[in-house]
Amino acid sequence: MSYRKPGLALAALFALAACQSKPAVPPPAALGPVAALPAGALPAGTGCGPAIARTQAVVESDVATGNLNAPVGKRFSADLANASSACAAGRDGEAMRLLAAAKARYGYP
Repeated sequence: MSYRKPGLALAALFALAACQSKPAVPPPAALGPVAALPAGALPAGTGCGPAIARTQAVVESDVATGNLNAPVGKRFSADLANASSACAAGRDGEAMRLLAAAKARYGYP
């Protein structure tokens, strides 16, 4: 049985590691324009009114930056107007269901 010197194996390991080139990291993918809403720009509070208003503000921002095309933004806003009408009439549960349905329909969390 032959034993090799540990130094030789260690040297070979370092030589091999030095030859390994690291792959270049690709540049991050370019995204569309992203405009953050200014702090405090979203309506605060709980209940259907502020929730619908916050969603409307996000939709308007997304249309303004081109992240949502205008015709879709118009349809989304019409759905939010229906939810807002239910909220104003005191039908909070219905308003929140309409809001959830609209957000789901247009892919908003």
